[in-house]
Amino acid sequence: MQWFEALVLGIIQGLTEYLPVSSSGHLAIGQALFGLGDGAENLSFTVAVHVATVLSTICVLWREIAWIFTDLFAWVKGLFSPTDDGKSFLQRLTTFNEGTQYTVNILISMIPVAIVGLFFKDKVEEVFGSGLFIVGICLMVTAALLSFAYFSMPRQRETISLRDAFIIGIAQACAVLPGLSRSGSTIATGLLLGNKKEKLAQFSFLMVIPPILGEALLDVKDMASMGVSNAMAGISPTALIIGFAAAFISGLFACKWMLNIVKKGKLIWFAVYCAVVGIAVIALR
Repeated sequence: MQWFEALVLGIIQGLTEYLPVSSSGHLAIGQALFGLGDGAENLSFTVAVHVATVLSTICVLWREIAWIFTDLFAWVKGLFSPTDDGKSFLQRLTTFNEGTQYTVNILISMIPVAIVGLFFKDKVEEVFGSGLFIVGICLMVTAALLSFAYFSMPRQRETISLRDAFIIGIAQACAVLPGLSRSGSTIATGLLLGNKKEKLAQFSFLMVIPPILGEALLDVKDMASMGVSNAMAGISPTALIIGFAAAFISGLFACKWMLNIVKKGKLIWFAVYCAVVGIAVIALR
């Protein structure tokens, strides 16, 4: 992989991780256009750009992340601090403040994707190696899901319930398929469930941080098993750094942009885009 290819693919990853058009699908298309296979250099590059997008999320949503940890620490402190409220330890354990409830929702949303990652990882990897036809089909599914969410008008709730968090997590687990947008699937599912637009994009971007980091750790384990020299074969440190920087900078832009897009409810244009690209990929594969 040359530095220019890393630059282009890094920008693609950073933009499409947040925009509802499927980062995995677009990376597969980009790698196919550049003639890149499924070699070890793609694994090391994938780890780098995914970590870069996580860092961009943290930079954009650092206030929300700080609020979550502040409330979480306050809840933990309350468990072991003597109080005069007459509550037992079990009562304090199950009484959450707002930030702790948000953390529980994120943990609940991680269950489906954790099951897929632990028990169906090999099957998912087989799908990734099955060519661009599945990418085109999944892009069409993404377009349909975004369209349903745009034209439905459920009453919007202020908070995301545990049930909704789990269902949104199922949507995230399904989005491991290349071409099925993770952000598009989770946000559209949340909208169809009646959750407030302003809350959904933030929750969608925060809930993906632990799974991405977990997947990156597993990939690093695979790289370690094959040896650093073999894992870095075919890609220079310069190209890796360029790809990382491109994904981080474009991710900052896309994350902020997507938060505003969801608030304004303009997801239909991404449905049109996914439909056009999906048809083109199926026709020209």
